[in-house]
This record gives sequence, C-alpha cells and structure tokens, in this order.
Amino acid sequence: MKIRAAIPQDSDAISLLAYESKAHWNYSEAFLQACKADLTVSAEFIKKNPVYVVEDNCELLAFYGFCVREQKLDTLFIRPTYIGHGLGKLLWAHILETAKHQGMTEFTLDADPHAEGFYQKMGATTIGRIASSVDPQRLLPLMKVIVP
Repeated sequence: MKIRAAIPQDSDAISLLAYESKAHWNYSEAFLQACKADLTVSAEFIKKNPVYVVEDNCELLAFYGFCVREQKLDTLFIRPTYIGHGLGKLLWAHILETAKHQGMTEFTLDADPHAEGFYQKMGATTIGRIASSVDPQRLLPLMKVIVP
C-alpha cells in the first residue's frame, strides 16, 4: 500500500471513488445525483491543494484533500470494500502530518453523518452543524481537529 500526491490526471478516478463511497451509505439515487458536483474533485483543485491517494497494486483505495486557504479537510473517501478495515486510521496519521506540514494548528471538516463517529474516534470534536450544500434542510456535523 502506498500513499502518494494526487496528480490532475487522477481527477476522474478520485471523483468516481467519492461517488461510490457516498453510495455505500444507501442514499437514494436522486440524492447521490444531487451530490455529484460536490463529489467531483477537479484537476484544478488537485493543482492548488494537497490531495493524496492511497493505492495498492495500482488500485485506488482512498483519497483525501485539504482546502488550505480555508484550513479545511475538504474531502476524504475510502473504497467501500475497505471501510472498517483500518485504512481510515492509517490515512488519518498522514492527514495530520500533511496539516502540520501546511502550517495548520487546527482544521475543520463537514462530516457525512455516517462518518461522524469515525472522526470522533480520530480526535475530532463536533462544534456545530452546517447546512448541506445539496439540501439546506439536511444538517451536517461541523467538526474541528487540533493538529498535535
């Protein structure tokens, strides 16, 4: 298993993985289609921000990306067959190192409600709720991470 910096050409594969990971939680197809724009990681985003992928034998297993300007973990997705097998914990250590390298002492993230427990186990604190960009009636956990 290898963690490497994403390149702009990874954009389509990363975006597809994000969609597949979101679908793991049995959301309706209509909701998933509404999320598609938010799940798309553009080549431009990859050029401007730290985005990393986890690969094993050339298979994309997971990825994450920071929006450094906002000091926010913008995206973190794991291939559904690897959810719950320790990959997230492994990736979290890399996330904290990347945040430290970027000069962050803390960062925020908007969590999918299904992932809030994972982030709490990793040390994140829920500091509020934020309206989803897809459905303003749907509130997402707003979480804060102190970088050790």
